[in-house]
Amino acid sequence: MPEDFNNPELYINRELSWLEFNARVLNEALDQSLPLLERVRFLSIFTSNLDEFFMIRVSGVRRQVDSLKLQPPADGLSPTEQLDRLRERLTGLLRQLDQCWNEEIMPGLAEVNINIKAFSELETKQQEQLREYFTQEVYPILTPLAFDPGHPFPHISNLSVNLAIIVEHPKSGKKFARLKVPDRLPRLICLPAEPRDKGGPKDRNRNGHYEYIWLEDLIANNLDLLFPGLTVKAAHPFRVTRNADVEIAEDEADDLLQAIKGIVEQRHFGFAIRLEVDNRMPGELLEILKENLKVDASQVYRHNRPVGFSSLSQLTDIDRPELKYSKFSPATPLILRKKQKLFKKLKNHEYLLYHPYDDFSAVVEFLNQSADDPNVIAIKQTLYRVGPDSPIVNALKRARENGKQVSILIEIKARFDEQNNIEWARELEESGVNVVYGVVGLKTHCKACLVIRREPEGLVRYVHLATGNYNPVTARVYTDLGFFTTNPEIASDVSALFNSLTGYSGLASYEKLLVAPEFLRTSIISLIDRETEQHQKSGKGRLVFKMNSLVDKECIKALYRASQAGVEIHLIVRGICCLRPGLPGISDNIAVHSIVGRFLEHARIYYFNNGGEEEIFLGSADLMPRNLDHRVELLFPVTDSAGQQIIKNDIIDLQLRDNVKKWGLDSTGKYTKTVPGKDSKILNSQSYYLSHKTKSC
Repeated sequence: MPEDFNNPELYINRELSWLEFNARVLNEALDQSLPLLERVRFLSIFTSNLDEFFMIRVSGVRRQVDSLKLQPPADGLSPTEQLDRLRERLTGLLRQLDQCWNEEIMPGLAEVNINIKAFSELETKQQEQLREYFTQEVYPILTPLAFDPGHPFPHISNLSVNLAIIVEHPKSGKKFARLKVPDRLPRLICLPAEPRDKGGPKDRNRNGHYEYIWLEDLIANNLDLLFPGLTVKAAHPFRVTRNADVEIAEDEADDLLQAIKGIVEQRHFGFAIRLEVDNRMPGELLEILKENLKVDASQVYRHNRPVGFSSLSQLTDIDRPELKYSKFSPATPLILRKKQKLFKKLKNHEYLLYHPYDDFSAVVEFLNQSADDPNVIAIKQTLYRVGPDSPIVNALKRARENGKQVSILIEIKARFDEQNNIEWARELEESGVNVVYGVVGLKTHCKACLVIRREPEGLVRYVHLATGNYNPVTARVYTDLGFFTTNPEIASDVSALFNSLTGYSGLASYEKLLVAPEFLRTSIISLIDRETEQHQKSGKGRLVFKMNSLVDKECIKALYRASQAGVEIHLIVRGICCLRPGLPGISDNIAVHSIVGRFLEHARIYYFNNGGEEEIFLGSADLMPRNLDHRVELLFPVTDSAGQQIIKNDIIDLQLRDNVKKWGLDSTGKYTKTVPGKDSKILNSQSYYLSHKTKSC
């Protein structure tokens, strides 16, 4: 048996594993049992996921191709091999996507009176109406850019939809032009209900019928207004994805806010990583784009559908409840069920919340009461992704207005949320809040809130810790756990953590928290090794880890060692998993599962049987090098026995018994969807939670 586990055959490639996760997302769109507009939503999510994958991960692999200092991944695949295998797998997935859209979704939408038509299919009156709309609302925004000896090839911004156009002049012949499709207008234009509706297309047609046309199709069929005196010979949509993984040298930045703003702007100008084109685009147009964008054939993707498919999410706003998941109301947590101050309830009781099944309003109310309670003297909190119109931010601003000391660490390096977080940071600063922008060289990803309240016996610290962001919007679609406690040791650790985040203090150790980057990897490995030792004594070793991704090689090695010792290991990994389960003599005792469904599984749970003295940790950290080495993360123990039982029985064990949305990973890297046996009771864990309203403790 290998002892160092360095054989590349023991590991699955990270990028290929992520692609398999997105394939499971696509499978939701292919599932004919789902409501139609939910299938549309999953198509949008699948393509949006791919956009970010290309911008960050594929661009990173491409940069490695010519690198002389390459550190090969644990699986041993070279960058070129990774790119080849990614394209091969992607080609099949995109073929499935096109087929699903054209043969199932489009006809299915038409059957329920939601039609997306080509301009050429419209009646003459409709075309006239749309031409009028085009003239009034679209034409003034458009800027055609020529490409000839007197005009350089125009810059194509990241993820913008464009038209590549060939026009012909009576004397000078054919010429190329590029036209950007305005991103401030809806991609899908809804046709007006009546012939003379004022104000352009409406969101709804008469009798509940909806008819749409793609914005680029509308523009392409009215190009004569933009090119008078010329003949439009061809007009085809295309879209460019650019490298967006721009790094910042924080220690060299005089003004971090300005540096981050610069990075956001640079994303529009990174090198081209992918070119998506209409399947009918002629070769001469494609060659012009390839040459000037500096992409090769392997970076070109032809689609038998519109480019930029994430815009399909617009359709999910249609008011057709019968075509969507049934609405649900989150359970009112116990902490809110009795009308009394939260602090009185929290003083001697710990509360576990499971979102979205438990209402996130409990967290908002905690901050609202903290802002207004005259006995609260200070609030400290981390913010990573806040969301729009945040009641959390409003409560923090009000707390400062009420004279409380408020200190917030807002992570402005949160990828793709930088601009939002900069604006929130400035708004908080203007309210007098002490705002820290993060730790140099690290992202602060932990989710923590500390409220200090003066009470008769002295100062009491109230703590909220969570696996997910302080964002009420995502709290309705992500499964996450939150934990309220006044445990003195945990509260002391959280105080020390905030001191290290906002000042220069260092700490040799924490009593209860497992904190990255200093201690988290070594702590997790130590706990895995402890379980191995316990198993060798009692034969009852059991580990259950639920997370988003498992990549870290040292953690995987520890799990392999535990498996070899006979420890029973269940891993519920939503996304990337680089561990290979079921390898003889190495990972026979490891089972890997993934659940993809209505809600994004986002909670991180680490369960250790510990010889019957069970320990459970929750937190923000996945077992990935980026989390363990480059982020401030924390895992916190659930010290309340009732909370432990809920996590063990009502979350972990139930998800392991799911036979509807659960997938299993085999040693080859292939995922297979679980199918209920003939005599098995059908169990969709997410649907079960919705119908049973998970109990709070």
